[in-house]
Amino acid sequence: MTGDFDRGLLGARCWLELATGERITLPVERWRGRPSEGDELLLSRCAGPTLDAGCGPGRLTGELCERGVIVLGVDASEVAVSLTHRRGAPALHRDIFDRIPGEGRWRHVLLADGNIGIGGDPANLLARCHQLLTPGGTALLELDPPGTTRHHQHVRLNGTTTWFPWAWLGMDALQPLAHQTGYTITWTATTGHRWFAELERP
Repeated sequence: MTGDFDRGLLGARCWLELATGERITLPVERWRGRPSEGDELLLSRCAGPTLDAGCGPGRLTGELCERGVIVLGVDASEVAVSLTHRRGAPALHRDIFDRIPGEGRWRHVLLADGNIGIGGDPANLLARCHQLLTPGGTALLELDPPGTTRHHQHVRLNGTTTWFPWAWLGMDALQPLAHQTGYTITWTATTGHRWFAELERP
């Protein structure tokens, strides 16, 4: 999987193919650029040590580092980690479900750019974030628009890689999931075509 994704991070076109044959183009140029107005909504909530899960090329990790926030990017792609390092920010080549430094002490976990879909099960991913966060810490999410609800399926990159699970979560499906996984929704926002929320763990 990472080969095609890595080429996307380096500038090649990259898309997700669904089982139906539908293609979803991935916004790799936005991921490689500077933080946008929408990104600022998430960045402004990061008031302490932050873990950027699925950090990609380090757009948010690098910005937080420049602002003096303690931050660590984590990504399954070696190229993503290398690009984050080029921005002068720390990052680990690791699965978010593997052992992470500072477990239980992070103030925030970032799940931007649709990374709520990692592993194909948002409930499982939020349970993992619960383990990573300190009491009172928050998970900062980018979600799909209302009407997307909550669904998952197997996808592949550029029609050539092996199939892997991915998920989508609409803003209108967040409340029951937050309750199920032991969080309180403390903030929601939208700008342009992007939707965001913050979940606090007790």
